Amino acid sequence: MSESCNGCGGGSSCSHDCGSCGENCPSRQDPKSFLEEPHRASSIRNVIAVASGKGGVGKSLVSAALACSARRAGFNAAVLDADITGPSIPKAFGLTERMTGTEEGIEPVLTETGIGCVSINLLMPDPTAPVIWRGPVIAGAIKQFWKDVMWGAVDYMFVDMPPGTGDAPLTVFQSIPVKGIVVVATPQDLVSLIVEKAIKMAEMMSVPVLGLVENMSYYQCPKCGERHSIFGESKIDEVAQKHGIEKVVKTPINPDVAVACDQGKIESVALPEIDELFAYLSKRLDS
Repeated sequence: MSESCNGCGGGSSCSHDCGSCGENCPSRQDPKSFLEEPHRASSIRNVIAVASGKGGVGKSLVSAALACSARRAGFNAAVLDADITGPSIPKAFGLTERMTGTEEGIEPVLTETGIGCVSINLLMPDPTAPVIWRGPVIAGAIKQFWKDVMWGAVDYMFVDMPPGTGDAPLTVFQSIPVKGIVVVATPQDLVSLIVEKAIKMAEMMSVPVLGLVENMSYYQCPKCGERHSIFGESKIDEVAQKHGIEKVVKTPINPDVAVACDQGKIESVALPEIDELFAYLSKRLDS
């Protein structure tokens, strides 16, 4: 993604490509210079990004569940689905209504409990069609979801991040005033290694890591109550300690949750671990 220059004056030697520029101009000294303003009809208090170093670990589930926790706690909640090439948020909430827009801006789609959602799958006539876009186009879509959508009054917005540490996550961190991130992992050693990349990216972008979620951490037998570590013993506490992250939650393998997401009924599922995490986030951000 090419970062456009907005601070060096654009002299004859300036290519306006800050990604390859070696000059120490003001736009490079202040990362906030890339922040985009939200729509004038939006008032968003807290933005939390839900991220990981790879796909398939449950970021969308955690994003949706955190929004549900916020809504149950009486807050106005929203989800910005920034995973343009792999959007899952509409499916989890059972959303089929298309997003609409006027000259004023784009309207988010509301879930049954009133959570505002924006996703590329709410714009496409065929939700199964692949999004085959290059990085700059994906970055532009993420920015449009932030600045052209009339979000209204939102207490907590959760950004379902694209996997990895490339162009799209960088666009979120540079364009949207993220107050902190929640990192999602699964217990395998390889995933823990990749998660550290996401944590270090957040540190490089000066965004605090507010918590870690180890998804599919264990399976608890419904008959005897014994816990089984299906994917190996957890190492998430060691990662948290290494990086000074205070809050860690471990969610179990629960077939009922998977069925609820497939049926678009995430709002009907109780996830006490995620409720606990949201309580911690709200206390920390509003203190």
